[in-house]
Amino acid sequence: MRKFLFKNNNMSKKKKKIGNENVEGIENALSKTEQYIEENQKSLSIIVAAIIIIVGGYFAYQKFYVNPLEIEAQSQMFVAEQYFEKDSFNLAIYGDGNYLGFLDIIDEYGVTKSANLANYYAGISYLYLGDYESAIDYLKGFDANDQIIAPIALGAIGDAYSELDEQNKAVSFYNKAALKSKNSLTTPIYVMKAAQIYEELNEFEKALELYYKIEKDYPKSQEGRYIEKYITRAKLLLQK
Repeated sequence: MRKFLFKNNNMSKKKKKIGNENVEGIENALSKTEQYIEENQKSLSIIVAAIIIIVGGYFAYQKFYVNPLEIEAQSQMFVAEQYFEKDSFNLAIYGDGNYLGFLDIIDEYGVTKSANLANYYAGISYLYLGDYESAIDYLKGFDANDQIIAPIALGAIGDAYSELDEQNKAVSFYNKAALKSKNSLTTPIYVMKAAQIYEELNEFEKALELYYKIEKDYPKSQEGRYIEKYITRAKLLLQK
């Protein structure tokens, strides 16, 4: 029993010693921190002030420059969008002399969301007009992550490359479009397009794999309703 008590007393002393060492270590660390702050107070003040100025400047830039410009850009682009909806693509791109076209919006309102969207409109317009290289340039300048327009833009780049007979690039963008946003509207369209390009490239196994994907994941889509005939065809081509 005495041994047990003696042992516990030793342990208590050790704990106190360790505890004191920890306190001393913390105090030393705090002292060093205080010393560093005192020695570098001017530099730290400049850094903090710079951060405040940068953050404040950004919000001021957004509020007093970008936001009013955004409203103006939306107003200016309204007519071009109307022309686009009527398939008057030249007027949509270049304007009609009274109202700006999409290219003008891009040039004059480049920092706005409207200018970004104008890249999409211009790219699709050029695609319909058969200027596939311009279509690719403007569509690549469009940046979006939404569920529908983002995959359509990537798919349209695939269409342009396909028209230029650059099928490897076309299938790459169709695959990107299919993966960008998995949904029952756009995904089966671009999976189907990618599969058909693989057939053109004589890569029938890849084509068949994609047809099976449509059959399994999107059977109720328009592509899914007729997928069996594409599966049959790919199997026949694979056997040749």
